[in-house]
Amino acid sequence: MTNLKPYIPQDLKIGVLGGGQLGKMLMQEALPLDLNISFLDSDKSCSVGKISGNFFIGDITSYNDVLEFGRKMDIVTIEIENVNTQALEELESSGICVYPQSGIIKIIKDKGLQKEFLKNNEFPSSEFELCESVGDILQKIKSNTLSFPFVQKLRTGGYDGKGVCIIRSFQDIDKLLQGPSIVEKLADIDKELSVIAVRSSVGEVTCYPSVSMDFHPTANLVQYLICPSGISEELELLVQQLAKNIVNKLQIVGLLAIELFLNKDGSIWVNELAPRPHNSGHHTLVNGSVSQYENHLRAILGLPLGNTSGKVRALMMNVLGEEGFFGKAVYSGFEELLKTKGVHPYLYGKLETKPFRKMGHITITDSSIEECIRKYYILKEKFKIVSLQ
Repeated sequence: MTNLKPYIPQDLKIGVLGGGQLGKMLMQEALPLDLNISFLDSDKSCSVGKISGNFFIGDITSYNDVLEFGRKMDIVTIEIENVNTQALEELESSGICVYPQSGIIKIIKDKGLQKEFLKNNEFPSSEFELCESVGDILQKIKSNTLSFPFVQKLRTGGYDGKGVCIIRSFQDIDKLLQGPSIVEKLADIDKELSVIAVRSSVGEVTCYPSVSMDFHPTANLVQYLICPSGISEELELLVQQLAKNIVNKLQIVGLLAIELFLNKDGSIWVNELAPRPHNSGHHTLVNGSVSQYENHLRAILGLPLGNTSGKVRALMMNVLGEEGFFGKAVYSGFEELLKTKGVHPYLYGKLETKPFRKMGHITITDSSIEECIRKYYILKEKFKIVSLQ
């Protein structure tokens, strides 16, 4: 799609598959641009359903629902990969723009196909094997073709730490997940990084600075991320170029989050890809950049991409449901949070909490990363998501 000249935003209908928190932020960033944006989700109480006037009830994994919704649109995009790609292919064949393209979604939503794409194009990643079942994995262990420690990832359906397990020894065998999966060598990680790249429908490419991520030890969820990541300038240039090479190889239109391992031997491995706005880019809403959400919209519209440099130091912490609490969400310590300078809370509007559910995020901005971290540890103790008992 070429640039819109003149700019008449309401004349172009944009449809988004999914109504979670990423969709909510996408909608809010669409409002200043006066975009005509609609959403499809099966749950009216989802994050977007509570605020969008153009909300349609439907199953994003249903061929018929996606096709019916998409035929009303000029451009269709996603906020989650688990969508019906067959319907997207049909929409593309009828002349509707689908960004990211259906073939790219199909590759990335299947971790096996994703790893094969990285391998076939010589992008650095861990060694891996495809396994159809737990029995297949056990047979590889028995025949010494698979050794401990390793990571198992379900090929499809995993999200927010689900669908991943680390197997360190025979004592962990009962943790193996049922279903087709990949098993890969456990990386000797020094830092986990993420870079968000964006490529427009007219071929313009840019990247946000890398962030470093700290993960919860058992839930496999990001506890907080730091921007900038603190890696050397030389390494930053390397990961930025790697990200650009991947988006150009895919020819993707829209955002691509590239999660990376910086290993202790200095090597860089690509861990996973996500073809949409990403948890590792929430801080771009307040750190001086054009946000990842606005740049995604600019990209799919063929508009010039915005500044990604983000001059303000930032720490983004995920707000997770506390262990042991289920039910109506209560935000304990919220008033104390609001008293803290440089704190930007964002609640996702989810009515029910449960352990480790993403309920929101908080971005802390300051003149130094050290001060951001200091405030993080204070808020971590004072602000909790619990429930009415």
